[in-house]
Amino acid sequence: MTPDTLAALHAACFTTPRPWRAEEFAALLAGPGTFLCGDATAFALGRALAGEAELLTLAVCPTARRQGLGRARLAAFEDAARARGADTAFLEVAADNAAARALYDAAGYGQAGQRPGYYAAPDGSRIDALVLRKSLTG
Repeated sequence: MTPDTLAALHAACFTTPRPWRAEEFAALLAGPGTFLCGDATAFALGRALAGEAELLTLAVCPTARRQGLGRARLAAFEDAARARGADTAFLEVAADNAAARALYDAAGYGQAGQRPGYYAAPDGSRIDALVLRKSLTG
């Protein structure tokens, strides 16, 4: 997948947080420890360094939702993180993103922190980011 393909899918999926541009994807992919799981329908972008993994973003094409693709990409992210030596995974999710929060809860992620007003919504309001954590061992 190219940065342009990733940016197009991200734009179809997100308004909050704002969609990432192709240049941002290119920079992330060039960074240390970054890895991609998925295809043009659904992908997880992660980074694993020093025993920890971060799910940078997870995107599923709106027309392909509710088919288990998000769960599959999350599991692929976790497997890839373990293969890179990570024993803990972290992610951020908008507090008002009920579907994503349900996915992460079902996968065993628990809240480790909160960033008040972290995301800017299109209408200018602010939305908290929840920091979630999961052990990847045992």
